[in-house]
Amino acid sequence: MTFLLLTGAGFSRNWGGWLASEAFEYLLGAPELDEGLRHILWKSKAQGGGFEDALAELQEEYNRSQDARAEKALRGLQGAIVGMFNYMDQAFAGTTFEPQNRDEYLVRNFLVRFDAIFTLNQDLLLERHYLDDNVSLSSGRRWSGWQMPGIKPFNPAPHTYDPTLERTAARTPETNPADFKVDGGLQPYFKLHGSSNWVGGPNGRILVVGGNKAVEINQYPVLRWYHEQFAQHLSRPGTRLMVIGYSFSDQHINRAIMDAADRGGLRMFIIDSLGVDVLDKQDPRHPLRIPNDLMTRLNPHIIGASRRALYATFGSDRVEHGKLMRFFSP
Repeated sequence: MTFLLLTGAGFSRNWGGWLASEAFEYLLGAPELDEGLRHILWKSKAQGGGFEDALAELQEEYNRSQDARAEKALRGLQGAIVGMFNYMDQAFAGTTFEPQNRDEYLVRNFLVRFDAIFTLNQDLLLERHYLDDNVSLSSGRRWSGWQMPGIKPFNPAPHTYDPTLERTAARTPETNPADFKVDGGLQPYFKLHGSSNWVGGPNGRILVVGGNKAVEINQYPVLRWYHEQFAQHLSRPGTRLMVIGYSFSDQHINRAIMDAADRGGLRMFIIDSLGVDVLDKQDPRHPLRIPNDLMTRLNPHIIGASRRALYATFGSDRVEHGKLMRFFSP
């Protein structure tokens, strides 16, 4: 049996990370933004979107015009988004990761149970608090360490007394795609949309944010390979996928999950404040409640859900913790 984890913004929210709506509100006051960019943000919100839709609009305009004004606006919003991640990371540096210290309820002992971790997040929460020597110490000798496949330090690793600085330093993809590989004995961590500390590629940062994620991903060989790995892992016989804090709003991710479900073997557990209702994308005011494609194709494969915050579940909520851990039962 293969156990996979997919995390979205709601995962980092347990440690203070921002959801998309909160990111929008941070960006309104970001020093990198002028009044023109704030107007674009508000216009996007008025149309039912958010900061990612505003960024997609600027990307499309620049791709169409290639002029200096459009580039300045695009780089301004991109810079504000990178600044936002840096701001969050400074806060994560002083955050307590474990809600308590009983071994059987440690978050890290939960994370090491997965055969692979996939994330849509670009923050450095796990680089700071999970991806260290404790991966091997917590895994009962299952893992000898962790790996971010296909990614290497951008510069030679700094000599420092603090290994956290090495894990959060700038990284870049391997030059040769032949070096994109998963090493045995290391727990793989795939950042499907890049990371706030990855550099390289046409936009400087490998940070896929906006309304055209599938198009952006194709610009980066390592991210294309990551998505191939995601689809391949999902297609393994007897795969169980735990989804934490993902809103099911990215069509390329949904498609991979639905395709694996259609093949019959996938089973899912969802952790979200909406529980299984996170799959329901219908307008609740609509008189006809017709199940959408997500619900129709994924509902038969759901083996449980939790509406409670992960941090609370691993803190003192023994009832919910027991339900969550049934995910790993045969």
